[in-house]
Order: sequence, then structure tokens, then C-alpha cells
Amino acid sequence: MRTRRLMAALAVVPLLLTAAACSGTETSVGKQLTGTAPFDARPVRDGGTLTVALSQDPDALDPTTANTFVAREVFASMCEKLYDVDENLKIVPQLAAALPKLSDHDRTATIALRQGLKFNDGTTMDAQAVRTTLMRDLTLPTSSRKSELGAVTSVEVVDDHTVRLHLSRPFAPLAAQLADRAGMIMSPAALRKYGKNFGAHPQCVGPFSFVSRTSGSQIVLKKSPYYYDKAKVKLDELVYKIVTDANVRSANLQSGDIQVAERLATSDVGTLSADKSLKILPGGGISYQGITINTSNVHGTDKKPGTVHTPLAQHPELREAFALSLDRDVINRVVFNGLYDPDCSPLPKGSPYRDPKATCPKRDLAKARQLVERSGVKTPIPVTLSLTADPVSERLGQVIQAMAKEAGFAVKVVPGEFVTTLNQAREGKFDTIQVGWSGRVDPDGDINDLATSGGSNNYSGMHDPVIDNGVHAAAATTDIAQRRALYSKVIAREHELNGIIYLYHERYFLGTAANVAGIRYYSDGIPRFETAGFAK
Repeated sequence: MRTRRLMAALAVVPLLLTAAACSGTETSVGKQLTGTAPFDARPVRDGGTLTVALSQDPDALDPTTANTFVAREVFASMCEKLYDVDENLKIVPQLAAALPKLSDHDRTATIALRQGLKFNDGTTMDAQAVRTTLMRDLTLPTSSRKSELGAVTSVEVVDDHTVRLHLSRPFAPLAAQLADRAGMIMSPAALRKYGKNFGAHPQCVGPFSFVSRTSGSQIVLKKSPYYYDKAKVKLDELVYKIVTDANVRSANLQSGDIQVAERLATSDVGTLSADKSLKILPGGGISYQGITINTSNVHGTDKKPGTVHTPLAQHPELREAFALSLDRDVINRVVFNGLYDPDCSPLPKGSPYRDPKATCPKRDLAKARQLVERSGVKTPIPVTLSLTADPVSERLGQVIQAMAKEAGFAVKVVPGEFVTTLNQAREGKFDTIQVGWSGRVDPDGDINDLATSGGSNNYSGMHDPVIDNGVHAAAATTDIAQRRALYSKVIAREHELNGIIYLYHERYFLGTAANVAGIRYYSDGIPRFETAGFAK
């Protein structure tokens, strides 16, 4: 009966029914493609321009302040980090010469740096540059890296090729944090020259250097003459074009207007994989998507929490009811052709830090309606759902709208420009937002900044001692079993608060022209173009 009622509600959205009707074939094709993409080692010729379609327009290209996944994709080509991950998501040195050496009861981390490296402005990358970058991450008022480096109290230059980080407490995720934006080292000369406008003129170490950006249109990079491994870089130019509509990305890929398209729509995977002029590379799996509910973010994530005057914020039982009204399996089947992983955890399936006994509650309309009645709030209960203006997100919003309606919620879906919507969420100007996180190799990166008090990405405004203390305790030990137990309690508490309703883990599909080779595409979903080019 529940399934019949749900499908009846979805019948008001014909587009969704069309997607559901063809999901069987797409699912069988897509399941064969999930996982990390094999590396295409065909020799590539020198020269050429590779055009890549991004699904969203990145925010500022400043590693200190950036928050978007698409910015991370662009950074991968021009802003290398102290550490990176390999095809198995193992942390490996990049600008650093070795993993951090810990001492003083794990409160000091000494990092040796590679020698002879230059930024893309021709200046030298050294220990002072690392210190300048990390202190900027820690002190810039608009920094999004503060909580990621929250255990770092000072950065000491030991010599030109060695830095020493002093920590307030043992911090197991340190290397993982330095394998993302917190570890992207910026040119001090460029920072002095451009200051807060560094994001418009980014200068780092990387295979490609920044040339220009036209907002909402494209970002142009060129091969760097200063890159330490430039012999491996074959392309002359890398152009990222902003194409927000997944259908248009697919069409442009088929027409040859672009050679690479990221995050293809699951509805297109089957058709494109059958096109012999194209290749489909699987990636992703560690990211998640969900619904964040504003529970106490009144004036912004950097301000003290306050009282939000919406039904969901005022009544915890309504947040639980809203969560119980959603069917993750049906969302996956109807919107994503069964290619994603329905889930209620920020940690990806298979993570060693995830409680193997944890289960997700199934859709329970009867209980949801009881909770709505118990709240005493008159139905239909208004809910405003902000999301990105693109066909897939809007289709997801329509499914959520139809499901929640059966429990007594009147969901108004409000599409908006991606970065603008994120900024409004950060400022507390929202009721609920459909948003996700691209995932990290250490679980601290999936929870800390997003659910702990004062986190720059804690849009909900959650401020709970069980979460805060649990996250900090988990970061202070390297024992996997201890961390697993602590994260299990943290996530259980998140489920009680429902500041974030986790829905699924994404699978990414990268489409390329058949003659493109040398792309590295891992489970983190970031295409790496250092060795990419056109096959000979």
C-alpha cells in the first residue's frame, strides 16, 4: 500500500515517471561502470587544448576560502598540495618529501619539503611559503580552513625545506587535511600583490597555470613553464567550460564541442556508454548528498547560534517526521536510475571507520504522521527547499516534495544559482537546502566542519556537545576501532537532531572522447589532467 501511495504521488511529475520506467536498463549498465576508472596509458601527442565541461561555476579560486567541489577540480590542475591520494585513496607526498614525522606525544609534526620547486609565477616554493599559506588559512577572517587546521597552534620554519607544526592536541587527520585545500601552498609574492583578490589571480605549484576566468562561462589554464615535472605535461591548454545542464553536457560531448564532461546524468550513462566515439570513466563514491535543515543558524556560520522561527527548527519531532517521509531507495531508483548508494551516513560504505552494524530507518509514513500530529502544528506544514537550478536537482526536489506531502508537509522548491545558494545557506538565509559534500579520505573531513559548533560549513547551526566532543576525541587517536566507536555515537546523535538528513552517496561518471587518454580518475571524483592528452 505504501509503495502504491508513493507512486501515485509521484504521478504528478511525468518526467519522474519517465525516468523510473527506463531505470532497469540504465541500472544494469551503470553497475558495470562503478568503481575507480582504469588508467588509459596510451601514448599521447604533444600539444592541443582539452576542453572540460564542469557542472557548476566554482566559487573563488582561493584555496583558503573556496568551498565547492568544482573548485577542487580546477585546483587539481594548478594548485598542488603537500599531500595527495593515489588510486587507492592512500595518502602520498606531493609537495612534501615525506609523510609528517610526529613527536612530543603526537603534538608536533615535522614536514620535509621537496626541493627545487617553483610557483607558477616563477618564485621559489620553500618552508616560508608553507608557513605563510598555513597562517593565512588559520587567521584570514573569511577562511574556510580554520576548523580543518583547528589543532594547529603555530607553524615554525626549521630551514628552507622543513616546517614544523605545533598542535594543541594529537590530530590524526592532519595529513588528510593537508591533502586537500588546507595543503595547497600559495605564492607569497602573489598573496602580497593581490591580497583578498588572490582568487582572481591564483598562483600555486601545478602542471598548469592560471590565464583567465569569465564568470559563468569558462576558466582557461596553460601549461606551466615552471612545473617540476613538465615533461609529463603534454597539453598546451586546459579550458574548463561551465555547462550546468547535464543534458547539454552530454550533447556537447557527443558533438565534439567538448572532449571531457564531468558528472554526467545517470539517465545518459547507458546511451553514452554505447557510443564508440566516447568513453565513460567511473569515479566517486565517497561523497554524500542530503538535506540540511536550518536549526539555529541565524546570522551566519561564523556567528553564535540563535533561534530560527520555522516549524522544522522549532520542532525536533517535525524534523524526524520529515526524514521518515523520505524513501531513499525510491529516490535512487526514480531520480538516479539506481546508480547511487542510498544511505543515512556521511561515511561511505566500506569505510573502516563506519559501524558495520548501523542501519538506516525505512520510510515510515504512519510514524511520520503521528509525529506531525504530536507537534500540534497545523498542516500542511510549510517547508522551503533551496537547491541548485539544474534539471537533476530540480527532479530530486520534486520527488522530495511529493514524498513529504503524504506526511503533511507543503514543500516549496526554490532553485537558485549554485554559489549564491551556498552563500545564502552559510549566512543562515534558508529553511532547508539540498546540498552535499564531496567526501574526504579521513572521516573527520566528512563531519567536523559540517556538524560541529562554529564549523564554516555547518549550515544547520548544530551545536551539540555529544557531536563536538565525539569528533574531537576521534581526531585525537589513530586507533581505528576507537575512532569507529566514537563516530558511531556522533552519527547516531546526528540522526536524533536531524540537522542533516543524509540521503545517498553519489557515483560520478566522467565522459571523454575516445581519443583522450592519460586521465587519472579516482574514487574522490576529481579528474587529474597532468598526464592527459590526445592519443597518438
